[in-house]
Amino acid sequence: MRKVSRSVPAPAGLGTEVIGIPEGADIELKLRLEAVMEGVLVSGSLSAVAIGECIRCLEEVRLPLGTQLAELFSYPENRVAEDENEEVRRVEADLINLEPTLRDAVVLALPFQPVCREDCPGLCSECGALLADDPEHTHETADPRWAALQGILADGMPSGSAVTSEPNDEKES
Repeated sequence: MRKVSRSVPAPAGLGTEVIGIPEGADIELKLRLEAVMEGVLVSGSLSAVAIGECIRCLEEVRLPLGTQLAELFSYPENRVAEDENEEVRRVEADLINLEPTLRDAVVLALPFQPVCREDCPGLCSECGALLADDPEHTHETADPRWAALQGILADGMPSGSAVTSEPNDEKES
């Protein structure tokens, strides 16, 4: 068994469209490499800072990311670990490629919808104003079902619809 602690630069495309670890950013690895009958078992943890944008207000988000990883890298001559439905990682020329394992661990640990804070109000749907800066932000909008009545309130009574409220003084005989 061998323990390894390293800081490595992040490869390109380590994340999603919304959030990820920028290319070249430091990833701290604390790994344990164990020789087992089938190959080399790599287990340990990684930590880095993911950068993206809040899905509500589009401000920059920096999230500390920490996750565990474990992967078996099979020796080339080992056919026991092969399965048609499972991807088998291999030891090649006494080297292992950790990039796919790191990518899988990081992408699964990233939030699906990152937010800058849990109570982020987001943006105004009418004008795009940042609601965190102005919590009292509102717009005067009328319900479209009442739009025909807007003219009555603004102009008074529409023409041709005179309504009288005078009492009828005629008596029936």
